[in-house]
Amino acid sequence: MKTDEHNPVPLEQIDTKEVDAALQPSIVNNTSDLAETDSDSVTDETPETEENYGYMTRSQINDRFAELLETEPVNNIRKRVEAMKTAFYKIYRQEVENARAQFINTGGNPEEFIKEDDADEIRFKELFADYRNRRDQMISEIEASKENNLKEKLKIIEELKVLIESKETVNHTFSQFRELQNRWKEVGAVPQAHIKDLWESYHLYVEQFYDYIKINKELRDLDLKKNYEIKLHICEEAERLNLENSIIEAFHKLQKLHEEWREVGPVANEYKDSLWERFKAASSTINRRHQEHFEHIKDEQKHNFEMKSELCAKLEDLVAAEYTSRKEWNKASEELLNIQKIWKTIGFAPKKENTKIYERFRKLCDEFFEKKRNFYSDIKSDMDNNYQAKVELCIQAEALSVSEEWKNATNQILELQRQWKEIGPTSHKNSEVVWKRFRAACDHFFNRKSEHFGNLDQQYEVNLVARRALIEEIKNFNADETKDIFESIKTFQRRWSEIGFVPAKYKDAIHKEYKELIDGLFAQLRGNERERKMDQFREKIQRTENNTLSHERDKLYKKVKQLENDIQLWENNIGFFAKSKNAEDLIKDVKVKIDKAREDMSMLIEKIKLIDSKS
Repeated sequence: MKTDEHNPVPLEQIDTKEVDAALQPSIVNNTSDLAETDSDSVTDETPETEENYGYMTRSQINDRFAELLETEPVNNIRKRVEAMKTAFYKIYRQEVENARAQFINTGGNPEEFIKEDDADEIRFKELFADYRNRRDQMISEIEASKENNLKEKLKIIEELKVLIESKETVNHTFSQFRELQNRWKEVGAVPQAHIKDLWESYHLYVEQFYDYIKINKELRDLDLKKNYEIKLHICEEAERLNLENSIIEAFHKLQKLHEEWREVGPVANEYKDSLWERFKAASSTINRRHQEHFEHIKDEQKHNFEMKSELCAKLEDLVAAEYTSRKEWNKASEELLNIQKIWKTIGFAPKKENTKIYERFRKLCDEFFEKKRNFYSDIKSDMDNNYQAKVELCIQAEALSVSEEWKNATNQILELQRQWKEIGPTSHKNSEVVWKRFRAACDHFFNRKSEHFGNLDQQYEVNLVARRALIEEIKNFNADETKDIFESIKTFQRRWSEIGFVPAKYKDAIHKEYKELIDGLFAQLRGNERERKMDQFREKIQRTENNTLSHERDKLYKKVKQLENDIQLWENNIGFFAKSKNAEDLIKDVKVKIDKAREDMSMLIEKIKLIDSKS
């Protein structure tokens, strides 16, 4: 397997998530060599035990994978397979990087580095193929079970028809009817295409049975009342689903409520229409939110496709250009690497376009590096290579020499100086020139650093006065007399951010005072809506048992951690979009996502505190 630091193709090709997508309801499926058959009927039946594979070797991970395949049901090991895959390729990537470093240190050309497949990786892929086959077999078995369930329910309907025409006594007939109802409820899922017709046929004969046997009014009224109470509870549960944070989870719960509704018998005619309209209205709300969710995903994927197409167009220009010097190739390579970084931050394109756009991108990268390898294949002189390496260090040092990220830039320049010492000699005519260039860049940076920190204290005092004045202005701000509080808050925030640093001894105190004032304005702005949602949550946890609250708390905590990761990723992405044609729009979208995530995370934390206070 050839690995290239410029190649966007990941080392690992096995994606367990795409296998699992075949066994659960799927939102977006990626095109993959490992794509599975979709099925709504297979889910993990028992919670998986968490295992730590970080301390294992790749061989030990393979042994554990094989052990799980032989000792546990395949539908119970999905998360552990994913964890093993992550750990396996984390180790693999480190080994590749170590091998690459050793290859380079011994004088090898980075472009010629090759890392062949090894036995552990081959075995891991074979184990995964076995895992996929077993999942496929399980899907086939479940589909066969559904067909058997369909036959059993059709048989029950035929028995109902016979029961209606029987001459037995009412008590005996009613007993048989109840037995058929119980059998109906015990039969499992059937193919989706037959659910509606089965349900309509079953309830048609149920209604005919009630009319036929003419059971006494008291017994019928009792049964109708019981059915009314059950359906009323189902309506309330459906309406409560609007409080669910996850629309996907709410939609799946709604499907279960519809299944329960179908299994409940008739209610009195006076309640029949009103109950159904209430349940239908709650269902429509969830279905509309569910549809909007997927429309949003489609729009986002369409936007991703447009951005990826734009990156491919830039790559085509790079590939088509002619480069006659190392400097030109280096500049083009830097542009390509930046494009690859941006590519990795963009999500999936629409399913029918995702594979095509990726193949287009990969082909262009391969063409570029093939041209670059051909260019360098004629350059054999070690001194020339050393000279080029030192020129590259000069370019990096010159870029850092104007940086104002003092700590980070200092560390990078020191690292460049260490690398300089490790590079071999260059030709006499180039040696002194390139050394003076490198030293001048380093000196320029450190001179600027000294001057900056010499004048910084005086500017900090000026900034302190400006920030204190702004705080007094915020204190005197009357929100009740302002039409647009939000715009005023944004203006305060912008002005605060435009003021530079203050002396370190005042930094925390003055920022705390400012933050408390701004938070107070935001709290006043959105207090009513937030309090309404929190009141609903308080009511919910008051009705919930403590043992269930623990599970709810874990879910909230996981969402908080996910939001923290999302915020960090989005903030990193802002830097990657700087050179894009649509940079301003992209950065604006990302900042909106960050602000929304922070607001959601705050409410989640407050909910966790409410649960803790009850526990």
